[in-house]
Amino acid sequence: METTHRPAVRVICLDVAHRVLLLRWRDPLAGTCLWEPPGGGIEPGETPLEAARRELSEETGLSPDAVADRSVPVERDVRWNGRRYVGQELFFMAHFAEEQPTLVRTGLLPDEQANLDTHAWVVWSGLASLPDPVEPPQLPAVLDALAPDGPWRVRRRVTSPLADVQLGDC
Repeated sequence: METTHRPAVRVICLDVAHRVLLLRWRDPLAGTCLWEPPGGGIEPGETPLEAARRELSEETGLSPDAVADRSVPVERDVRWNGRRYVGQELFFMAHFAEEQPTLVRTGLLPDEQANLDTHAWVVWSGLASLPDPVEPPQLPAVLDALAPDGPWRVRRRVTSPLADVQLGDC
């Protein structure tokens, strides 16, 4: 399997109820699914913050202005479309003042449109209950590093990690 390093960024989006936005992607080669925050590669001449804001806008239609300029580095090792992507990605945070803001997929590239299965605003404590892997696996620690004063420090019982999500087959 080919190993690739691509400078990339991710944006952890939180709604007013502290739900985390995750996108569910279907690997076009393996057919498996994974959940991860919006994000992608840094283009030549682009700063990581500019890339984070662009990727958020392209993949979700959410306001890029919500992305804060603080980031934390995260080591990634993920397999996608027959390649192994390794290396550090910067994770940013964006807060939204409404519950489960509506997403718009008009900025997606054709292959992204084909591979993006769905999205969900997930209760932070329900991340481990999702039916497919969450990338990166240490997402709760990343969330805590970006917002250490958040309510995720208090453990609660979760009835459902998903907010009205229709899941396809993976």
